[in-house]
Amino acid sequence: MGSGQVTSSVSPDFQGMHVTVAGLGVSGVPAAKVLHARGAVVTVVNDGDDARAREQAAELEALGVTVRLGDGATLPEGTELIVTAPGWQPDKPLFQAARAAGVDIWGDVELAWRLRGPEAAPWLAVTGTNGKTTTVQMLASILKAAGLRTAAVGNIGVSLLDAVLGDQEYDVLAVELSSYQLHWAPSLRAHSAAVLNLAPDHLDWHGSMEAYAKDKGRVYEGNRVACVYNVADKLTEELVREADVEEGCRAIGFTLGTPGPSQLGVVDGILVDRAFVENRHKNAQELAEVSDVHPPAPHNIANALAAAALARAFGVPPTAVRDGLRAFTPDAHRIAHVADVDGVAYVDDSKATNTHAAEASLASYESIVWIAGGLAKGATFDELVAKSAKRLRGVVLIGADRALIREALARHAPEVPVVDLDRTDTGAMPAAVREARRLAVAGDTVLLAPACASMDMFANYNKRGDAFAQAVRELGA
Repeated sequence: MGSGQVTSSVSPDFQGMHVTVAGLGVSGVPAAKVLHARGAVVTVVNDGDDARAREQAAELEALGVTVRLGDGATLPEGTELIVTAPGWQPDKPLFQAARAAGVDIWGDVELAWRLRGPEAAPWLAVTGTNGKTTTVQMLASILKAAGLRTAAVGNIGVSLLDAVLGDQEYDVLAVELSSYQLHWAPSLRAHSAAVLNLAPDHLDWHGSMEAYAKDKGRVYEGNRVACVYNVADKLTEELVREADVEEGCRAIGFTLGTPGPSQLGVVDGILVDRAFVENRHKNAQELAEVSDVHPPAPHNIANALAAAALARAFGVPPTAVRDGLRAFTPDAHRIAHVADVDGVAYVDDSKATNTHAAEASLASYESIVWIAGGLAKGATFDELVAKSAKRLRGVVLIGADRALIREALARHAPEVPVVDLDRTDTGAMPAAVREARRLAVAGDTVLLAPACASMDMFANYNKRGDAFAQAVRELGA
């Protein structure tokens, strides 16, 4: 870990500045309003020109903001700053033109960071390929249990701009950050931060695994107290080593095994802290029991340890970790037990939209009938199937890219029975559940962990999970 004293960003003066906002949507509209209210001359550019975009454009134009629909490629004349929606790719012509003109490009997270006041609440930041939302929600629950005013914000539905500029006062913010958001947030400096894990994802956006990892690693830059990493994921530790942090900032590991000094881990079913205790070489502090974590799947225990590490870095007492974890309820479609039918458990993990998440889900059960498939987003499945083969009693495949999983199963688990449902209509889910029931025996788990995105068949992973749960309820009836 390098060391560099980092000064807090000064809130810029936008009066009269020509600012281009790239993209409407959940981040662009608030950004345009905030900038306009601070005296900037705002132009919004947007690729799309649909009914929703026209509605948002009309709202902004009524305030005096210029909106250009159907042209997100051309840099408006006189632009001095671009504020972009996080999903816009770095190689877009608009950004190429901006770089050629020496114009800075910020994301909405960077804008929020710059606009926060001198007494603003510090940020505890979380990123990673999987588990971000759950970890941030656990962290907020722990902080609340300690009596702190906090909120789970960022890439989680609550806008950082709203949190920073609203009337509500906070002691600390639990902030979920995506790789996109971190790419466009060059001056962000968190109190402490965690990278939960790293697996190939969004490589079409970042261009390479190296670029993806580098953007994730930005979350550690300028950390003051702790850089939290995953002992089981060496890439996260490497990112800590490369980070330029403030003097005295510590590397804190979390592990599902027995922790070493400066780590949090698990001993005999107890979550323990050997990082934020006196004489950490000899002492450990009990924080909670594994049974306090819901659900107590291995990857979710890892999430809890990461949340606990960030909370402890902020000075939270051990009892608040226990109370916060007990009070936490995970969002729907994350290893959610739907029902038991004829001795078989049916579990909805529709949120497992990539291979890394599906691998963690499959590792949580011993004998599984796996429902998988959807849009692969360029993923390959050989490693996932090879690691999980011994747990599979059977597999039911749905969705557009199911052949990729079927071929991996043929290579690495040829003895496992596979039902290939050649349909992508929403009625495929009840059929999949019926086939899974036929393959399962008492004691098995039928697990929806698709390892793929849902948009070939469903509007989102929530709708996919709802369809699974409904089909299971019909079985039970």
